[in-house]
Amino acid sequence: MRAVPSALTRLGLTLLLGSLPASGLSIPALPPDTLPEILPVGAPMPRPAPPLITAPAPSPAVSSPSAPSSPSAPASPSGRVPTDPLFARQWTLPVVRAAQAWALPGVLTPAPARPVTVAVLDTGFVNSPELAGRAVNGFDFVSDPARAGDGDGRDADGSGVGPYAYHGEVVANIIGAAHDGRGMVGLNPRVRVVHVRVAGTDGQISVPDLVDGLKWAAGLPVPGVPVNPNPARLLNLSLFADFIPLTGCDPRVQAAVDAVTARGALVIAGAANDGADAGGYSPAGCRSVLTVTSVDAGGARPEYANWGRSVALAAPGGEPGAGVPVSSVSGAGGLRDPHGTSLAAPHVTGVASLLLTVRPNLTPASLRRLLTGTAAPFPGGRCDPQPARSCGAGTLNAEAALKSALSSSLGK
Repeated sequence: MRAVPSALTRLGLTLLLGSLPASGLSIPALPPDTLPEILPVGAPMPRPAPPLITAPAPSPAVSSPSAPSSPSAPASPSGRVPTDPLFARQWTLPVVRAAQAWALPGVLTPAPARPVTVAVLDTGFVNSPELAGRAVNGFDFVSDPARAGDGDGRDADGSGVGPYAYHGEVVANIIGAAHDGRGMVGLNPRVRVVHVRVAGTDGQISVPDLVDGLKWAAGLPVPGVPVNPNPARLLNLSLFADFIPLTGCDPRVQAAVDAVTARGALVIAGAANDGADAGGYSPAGCRSVLTVTSVDAGGARPEYANWGRSVALAAPGGEPGAGVPVSSVSGAGGLRDPHGTSLAAPHVTGVASLLLTVRPNLTPASLRRLLTGTAAPFPGGRCDPQPARSCGAGTLNAEAALKSALSSSLGK
């Protein structure tokens, strides 16, 4: 296991949320409307708040001069803007031109005969009203009972356990929260999400658990585990494997990525939050993974966000003082505003699921080309003044990606 400054820092790096104190286990006092990015080790889960806010809430640290406060285009073919109260504060959506993408014919209507299935490999299933009827409690791959926190090792209940359970919940909500007048707005309100638990209550992910979770999520056989009845076309990994050196893609993870890619599934991963070269991380540094780093609303790389040649694309992930507003059943008032590449990756996954809605036979390679080939250029041509700290092809552009897909017969 690699050396780290503290337990809190270790947890913050494994689940790809924003920066944390570098030493000690104390969290400084926060303003009333601010939430810690990751709760202290051993802290109890907050008492669940009302599951979804039903009226616009005041906007504290979420809005900033660099974060637009409201989308500026129709959000549906009918021309109506979603009435979900968090929508006006979801500054990431206009950055990726989500509303313009939704307005394109065939994207949101008619409803697809078969919803696109996305797997979220993370902290596990949380019964979020945002995904009611579209979230599947998949499987728990945490093999160490001491880290699983549910009394045993692997089992068929993939429910999130412990203070970090919200992590997988907010990732899934960014991908697929309903447009229903409550809470937040997701990129694809028709997607089906399969939760695959690979993170223990300590927020860490072992390589064998991640490898088996990857295979199972794509519908590949895993010894001793029933076959996944809902195999996914897209696998979102807002995490990286722990207990290994950060010197490159672990061969075991690479083999699993190769297998699921051959199966027809695209792995989309966060680049991690060390402000370092993402090439040393698993899966961010693995071949065939679409690795996503964070940019702010102005297209610049926040200091925490990893960079490098393995990064394919950037998407908004927030920064201190301008996090990503998300619904969460355990958050104060039913919401949180974390930041990190954990939040950037699911924006790409959500748009990829829209591409598969209109072109269901796109291959992982074709999806990658569409997403990277239509990305918006960074201001001044780069996300960082230092050329080596690259952020991929540009910033995710949902409208351009969908227009490109719709103008071609590829993947029909």
